[in-house]
Amino acid sequence: MWDLHHLFKKHARDIIQSLRRRGLPEETAADLTQDTFLRVLVSPPAESKTTYNPAAYLFRIARNLGTDHQRREGLLRRADLTPEDFSAIADPSPSPEKQVYDRQKLMLAQQALQELPDRTRKAFEMHRMDEMTIAAIAAELNLSVGRTWTLIRDAYEFIDRRLTGL
Repeated sequence: MWDLHHLFKKHARDIIQSLRRRGLPEETAADLTQDTFLRVLVSPPAESKTTYNPAAYLFRIARNLGTDHQRREGLLRRADLTPEDFSAIADPSPSPEKQVYDRQKLMLAQQALQELPDRTRKAFEMHRMDEMTIAAIAAELNLSVGRTWTLIRDAYEFIDRRLTGL
């Protein structure tokens, strides 16, 4: 078994320089060097004639990783964006107006919930918040499944009317 610590100390700098000569940036070369040693650590070479020279084996793995990296990079399309172009990219977060609107709708929904009769509110909360089935809610509240469904439906309709302003 190879002493990877010793091999790393002895060859890592040379492997990085080899990858740099192939046109890779410093950070990428360092990452691929670590990947080289990690690959040998995870999957050590089988004992054979080709692995009697650990340095050559490590350089070959690094070269192959570098080639794979350059191929992947070649497949990526890059676009240079000006600061104006970059700022024009849509922000996925909601606008301040949307946030205010959503908070107002949430307050209306909370108020509507408080106005519901206790049993209707409890059935709705168990269904919507606790994600309980209608049958489980019916058993918990000692009601029929049909009556439980009616309570939940009524709660949805009441809240919807409050949110739409009808």
